[in-house]
Parts: sequence; structure tokens; C-alpha cells
Amino acid sequence: MYRFEKLEVWKKAMVFCELVYQKSKSFPKAEVYGLTSQIRRATTSIPLNIAEGSACRTKKEFIHFLTIALRSQYETVTIIELCYRLNFLLKTDSDLLQDRLAEIGRLLQGLINSFNDKTNNQKQITKN
Repeated sequence: MYRFEKLEVWKKAMVFCELVYQKSKSFPKAEVYGLTSQIRRATTSIPLNIAEGSACRTKKEFIHFLTIALRSQYETVTIIELCYRLNFLLKTDSDLLQDRLAEIGRLLQGLINSFNDKTNNQKQITKN
């Protein structure tokens, strides 16, 4: 088992990807290269960047990849809203996706903060 597979945020992001693929199957065929592709790419970018970042040698590098994952989370929020406004998603599906995505965002931000806190604490220790 890889280190990233133990992270709760990665697990939830993977389940979220499955859900997005399921919900986007019903999007109009004309959107196969448009919003269907865009939402799937943005969504899969979240766990992919978590996994890629976990292989970094430094915490700073890992934080960089977690930040990219967080930016993909923000992008996905907007795409889901647009899909709802275009009637590609029902309100219940949009709300479900947004709720799950918000949780992933909180977990990502918490992980980033925990690394930043550890880094800041280390700087404080070396200054004293």
C-alpha cells in the first residue's frame, strides 16, 4: 500500500470521482468533449495530485501538489454549478456533489495547514 492510499482525503476523492463519472454519463452527447470531459479531468486531478505529491521529497513540494488538488476542487465547484444551471444535473445531484466536494476541500486545506503548522513550528524551534 502506498502512503497516499492511507490518506482519508485521497479515499474520499476517489469515491467522488466514481460518483462524478456516474452522474456525468447522462450529460448530453454534444458535451462529451466539453463539460463532461472538463468535469472528469478536474475531478480526477484531485486524487492524482495528492498521489503525485506524496512522492515528493520535501513537505514544501507536497504542499505544492496539495494546493494544485485544492485548485482543482475549486474548479470542480464551478463546473458543477454550471452543469446544474444548464440542467445537466438535478438539484439533488448538484447538492450531493457540492457537499462531498466541500468535505474534500476541508480535508485538503486541513492537510495543507497541518504541514504548514509543522513547518512553522520547526522554524520557531530553530530560531530559539
